Amino acid sequence: MAAPAPGLISVFSSSQELGAALAQLVAQRAACCLAGARARFALGLSGGSLVSMLARELPAAVAPAGPASLARWTLGFCDERLVPFDHAESTYGLYRMEKLRPEETHLLSRLPIPESQVITINPELPVEEAAEDYAKKLRQAFQGDSIPVFDLLILGVGPDGHTCSLFPDHPLLQEREKIVAPISDSPKPPPQRVTLTLPVLNAARTVIFVATGEGK
Repeated sequence: MAAPAPGLISVFSSSQELGAALAQLVAQRAACCLAGARARFALGLSGGSLVSMLARELPAAVAPAGPASLARWTLGFCDERLVPFDHAESTYGLYRMEKLRPEETHLLSRLPIPESQVITINPELPVEEAAEDYAKKLRQAFQGDSIPVFDLLILGVGPDGHTCSLFPDHPLLQEREKIVAPISDSPKPPPQRVTLTLPVLNAARTVIFVATGEGK
């Protein structure tokens, strides 16, 4: 699958076909970035249906590049619920623990990305402090960038049009200074979340929106 053109819309007949194409796009984008001057690949993940889709397709798509390439990946999360990692609503927890079948392992065990390069919130902090802590971790991981520049952000979209934890008509849509923001009144539970802001989304080199199901 070729790299997407600006504004390209691709339609697939099934989630399986979509998942395979998405995984190949991630693999190709990673290979391109690792061959470039920075020699690293920064990927931002979202939750929802993407968790099982990527767990099913991504390991095989990136396997030909070998473990050495994955050692140069940096992985972050586009938003996160302020819940323990073993909670069913934790995006990182799902990527760490979700299994498609009992004999299968979760995505992160099949992608040998160094743990130090998987950037997560601290769910034990109050939401405002959790957002500040996550922003600090991102700035450390993206040293030299005034705003963290992800090579690829994979975003979902809700039936109401929200992406990350940026909801229609919410004041956070006007945030221009913070790279990470807390939200305590999410219209969709759980109410407390940490989210990347629009400046970070707009700074990414490539952004993909993935929408599946009749509700989208």
